[in-house]
Amino acid sequence: MSMLLFQPSSCWNTNLVSKIGIWKTKYTINQRKYSSFVPYTTTTSTSKAVSRQGYPLFSCKKQESTVNAIQGEDVPIENSIQTTTTEEPFTSSKELSNNNNHQLKDAVDPGLMDSMKQRKQRAKEEPLCIVVIGASGDLAKKKTFPALFSLYYHDLLPKDFMVVGYARRQLTLEEFRTSIMESLTCRVIDGPQCQQKMDEFLPKCYYMSGMYDKAEDFSRLDELLNNFERRFPNTIRVDRLYYLAVPSQVFESVVSNIHRHGRTERGWNRIVMEKPFGKDIQSYLQLRNSLRHCISEDEIFRIDHYLGKELVQNLMVLRFANYLFEPLWNRDHIASVQIVFKENFGVEGRAGYFDEYGIIRDIMQNHLLQVMALLGMEQPVTLHAEDIRDEKVKFLRCIRTLKASDFILGQYRDRQNPQRSYLSEPGVRTNSNTPTFAACVFHVDNRRWSGVPFLMKAGKALDERKAEIRIQFQSVPGGLFSQAVSAHLPNNELVIRVQPDEAIYMRILSKAPGLTSRLEEARLNLFYRTAWEDSKDIPDAYERLILDVIHGEKSLFIRDDELEVAWNIFTPSLKELERDIWKPILYDYGGRGPIESDYLAAKYGVQWSEGD
Repeated sequence: MSMLLFQPSSCWNTNLVSKIGIWKTKYTINQRKYSSFVPYTTTTSTSKAVSRQGYPLFSCKKQESTVNAIQGEDVPIENSIQTTTTEEPFTSSKELSNNNNHQLKDAVDPGLMDSMKQRKQRAKEEPLCIVVIGASGDLAKKKTFPALFSLYYHDLLPKDFMVVGYARRQLTLEEFRTSIMESLTCRVIDGPQCQQKMDEFLPKCYYMSGMYDKAEDFSRLDELLNNFERRFPNTIRVDRLYYLAVPSQVFESVVSNIHRHGRTERGWNRIVMEKPFGKDIQSYLQLRNSLRHCISEDEIFRIDHYLGKELVQNLMVLRFANYLFEPLWNRDHIASVQIVFKENFGVEGRAGYFDEYGIIRDIMQNHLLQVMALLGMEQPVTLHAEDIRDEKVKFLRCIRTLKASDFILGQYRDRQNPQRSYLSEPGVRTNSNTPTFAACVFHVDNRRWSGVPFLMKAGKALDERKAEIRIQFQSVPGGLFSQAVSAHLPNNELVIRVQPDEAIYMRILSKAPGLTSRLEEARLNLFYRTAWEDSKDIPDAYERLILDVIHGEKSLFIRDDELEVAWNIFTPSLKELERDIWKPILYDYGGRGPIESDYLAAKYGVQWSEGD
């Protein structure tokens, strides 16, 4: 029996002792479906193998770019993914590369990166009602409906579905469909074909006006959904997805009415919630407790769109699928980690919301902290959502509680055009101290990261629009090349650019070409635009996340205890910063932000390196 073996990649991973293996998508025992993880084993017997944990092991068989686990079936050596013989015929490097690519496509097919073909197949199985609560708002028009349309024209929604917009605003059906159409676009198809898809999608969209706290309005909504479901009397399952594009203040009344008057008994009920989830630990716990009597944790999908971004999804693959990085991913080799979020515009229409929450709650406590958790966590036992989220929680619990002294706060102004200053934005309170810029440093008290500063910076109205991660490695010991350069040798740096122009590149030192011994910094580049033709069709984060809701995949969504730990990290510093003695430093619109953030980084021997 030929088995695919994986060897442990790092002595730093305390979770894996004898469980290294590969995921198969599904197998069936006694008519029940399981996700199968093949633990590491050294058995060579031709009889049915048994793991060290006592679970049966399965042979590997290639079929349509997936790995199927077939109980007790021996696979011929020539058809297996990896042979055990030490003698191999000569293969050219080109053939070897092609073979490796085919083997990788055949072997790696876990739920986190399953094939488009499988997703299309699963999407066809059950009729679906999608209800967008708050359908007349900007979030729904700019993100939710365009994402649903994109899933439709990629053939990823069920064959039978309906979309219902629900909001307080009085709109006719024609007005509602017109407002949706204005925001719909096609990334890879245009002209008549795109218009044809829009003409097919819009008749599936309906609108109902109602209040968020009135039971009779939700009863009318339920009757509309029931009329759709009655069209499928012979279908066992018909599902409902509620997308809450509304402020968190109305979560409780909306969820309570969905629980009493909007559930289907014929399939699953899932509710997607957008941040903010409270303003601090106390308000979050109050919100969580108010929802518990209406909905279970399994039915809640707390969305953070940053987890749906292509490069953020790639973090686990980069770390755990490449032998190169994981042995270096620790305090012995990494000097600092920088996570930077910059926007070159102000609050622009969100001033009322932003002035209440500020940049720390809006960006750092959720988006950037989630990125930090994926960077710092240990390798999960499997790719199951709970295993991934368990490791994120473990890492977050190791982060030292933040203090006010860990922050530098700023607020933008425009001396040339005062109307663009933050305090001149409509909806901003007079003399508001809400920060539009923040830089802070995190300390992680565990074996892997002790002593490594994690620096985080986020701001609006800065010099550029960019989100990136920079892992700066330790200096090269010894002075072999110290006489060849006049300055200190720059550290190697791994840069992961989340947006715009997705890229991964390594900054290294190289000898300059020619009759010289001069050293220059160079880059090993992986630019998505040029590396993959498919990069022209990178889906929006909301598309991936909504699709995962439909499929019940929760690895890219935030669990309740994860959010509780995140608020525990930030709440003490937020309360301290909101006292009158802590005022934001003014910085110019279009600049780099307060220079004091450079002093904060220098305190830990680090220099912000974005823009290099």
